[in-house]
Amino acid sequence: MSENKRFNPIARSNEEIYQEDFTGERALYRGKDLKIYDSIFHDGESPLKESKNIEIYNCEFQYKYPVWYSENVYVKDSVWKELGRSGVWYTNHMTVEDSMIWGPKNFRRCSDITLKNTSLPDAQETFWMCNGIRLENVIAKGDYFAMNSENIYADNLQLYGNYAFDGAKNIEIHNSKLLTKDCFWNCENVTVYDSYISGEYLAWNTKKLTLINCTIESDQGLCYIDNLKLDNCKVINTKYAFEYCYNTDAKINSKIDSILNPGSGNITAEEIGEIIIEEDNCQPEKTTINTNK
Repeated sequence: MSENKRFNPIARSNEEIYQEDFTGERALYRGKDLKIYDSIFHDGESPLKESKNIEIYNCEFQYKYPVWYSENVYVKDSVWKELGRSGVWYTNHMTVEDSMIWGPKNFRRCSDITLKNTSLPDAQETFWMCNGIRLENVIAKGDYFAMNSENIYADNLQLYGNYAFDGAKNIEIHNSKLLTKDCFWNCENVTVYDSYISGEYLAWNTKKLTLINCTIESDQGLCYIDNLKLDNCKVINTKYAFEYCYNTDAKINSKIDSILNPGSGNITAEEIGEIIIEEDNCQPEKTTINTNK
């Protein structure tokens, strides 16, 4: 079968499309300047591949790869079903509002992506290697969220799943709850405000981590960090913290269960259960440790 017959090369453009059922591969391939309402994308891969300037309202994606290599896409009140996996890859300038995205492995190698009032109940391996992510009122569940991505802003993000933000850079998070083991590993330039972070081994091997007005629950968290700042934070159920952390400035308004072999800087807490210093493994004179009691 020829390429032309197989994919139907007639690209639709400058249209308003209402209540259509799309089937087959590349149903709206290279569509341009389209407004699509109340429509269903059934079986068939890549229905909007290579599309540009697309608006989608109250639609449903039932199969995989719906938006690849696209530009300027706006989606509202729409749904990606479970098989709508790997839904948005290699796409730039996209906003999704008031929607549900069920399929995993979404948003790969994309730039300038905004999600508002949207849920991702199977966000496994989602937002990988993207640049320019904005999340507002988003709920996501899945491991390896936002791995190796850059320039991330989140407000009221509720994230469930381990290994979040591994290798990511330039992250700013507000008013969020992150339940994630090994969060912020291998990161650079992370600032979190007014949030709750729970999970073992928080932020190992990270450079420039700032936590302000946060509550942190992390067994053996906050280790191997260069340039760590905690301002008005609570650190609960956290043992062996600050191991090999350098240039630390920690002002903690709770008890710390234990501190192990800190690298350098200043640590102040309400109370410290135990300070473990192994002089063969650190230089204790480089860290000042104080309590308010």
